[in-house]
Amino acid sequence: MTRIQEFVLLGLSTRLGIRDVLFAVFLTLYLLTLLENSLIVLLVCRHSELHKPMYFFLGNLSCLEMCYVSVTTPSLLAGLRTGPCRVPFTACMTQLFFFISLICTECTLLASMAYDRYVAICRPLHYPLLMRPQVCLGLAVTSWLGGLLVSVIKTACIASLSYCGPNVLNHFFCDVSPLLNLSCTPRGLTELVELHPLCHRILFGVPSCGHTS
Repeated sequence: MTRIQEFVLLGLSTRLGIRDVLFAVFLTLYLLTLLENSLIVLLVCRHSELHKPMYFFLGNLSCLEMCYVSVTTPSLLAGLRTGPCRVPFTACMTQLFFFISLICTECTLLASMAYDRYVAICRPLHYPLLMRPQVCLGLAVTSWLGGLLVSVIKTACIASLSYCGPNVLNHFFCDVSPLLNLSCTPRGLTELVELHPLCHRILFGVPSCGHTS
């Protein structure tokens, strides 16, 4: 049912001079984010005194943040550098897949970190047993695999919708809401697809997939 073969990302539409300044600012922030999180992962891996559940989860969170910004920021930088850019349908769905996967993984990982702190505070005597390395590894793997599973289902639903109208996304990357707003699938079906995981509500306080009026 898909008729559109590519989408046009408008990005941050503004004057050329301001786009150059924003490009430099976002590129600097992107590189600093990668550097900061790389240092955290390096420190956690190299120092044996940091081989504890809390730092193990922080290392996973840092890896997640590096992946997260690497999914969205390059398209933002490309839009600031060259203006509106065309993205093939497959590439757009691929970006959406990784974006949803990382968002949901982050929610589950934060829940695992909250559980670690709960056990440390409320069950301190049982903490070494309840948060032994095997349990921590299991929680981390479950977080990553759970995010991938949710993303496969969600992305498959969105990709199967019919896109037969305008192909212009007023965004700097392929997000859920802009894509659903372009779908010409009956509204009842798109509202069913809009049933997004709880993680967006936890992180942002509002549903990320609602139609704009």
